[in-house]
Amino acid sequence: MSGAEPVAIEIVRLPHGRDLPLPDYATAGAAGADLLAAIDHDLVLGPLERRIVPTGISIALPLGFEAQVRPRSGLAAKNGITMANAPGTIDADYRGEVGVILINLGQEPFRITRGMRIAQLVVARHARAVWREVSRLDQTARGAGGFGSTGVAAEASQRS
Repeated sequence: MSGAEPVAIEIVRLPHGRDLPLPDYATAGAAGADLLAAIDHDLVLGPLERRIVPTGISIALPLGFEAQVRPRSGLAAKNGITMANAPGTIDADYRGEVGVILINLGQEPFRITRGMRIAQLVVARHARAVWREVSRLDQTARGAGGFGSTGVAAEASQRS
């Protein structure tokens, strides 16, 4: 068992996923449990095609927790298969089937088969923000520097 805090999560296997294993962790140190494709026939994702792939499960998370559906790095690196909404968030009050929005960013069609590991599920605690409007924010070294701005000033001063 890993050193992570265990949390009990209720899970229902839907009829089309009855014969598939429940999500499981591949190693003792894995953060994500594998989600499997609960499909009756192979699906082929063409280049730039996306589709919601069912997993055959529904879950009930305790309040204060979320589940993040994340891409599998091997599928992304080898085949260009990722998720259109990575990470997908499952809220504690959602009771529908867990679906994975896969997209093929590769150049070749990709075949999804029943029971294939298509994504991973990470369960995490979350905080709920209480917004406090103020007239201005405290100053930081980064300030309002946007996308790609961290480390830019340090790099520029090293080149001079």
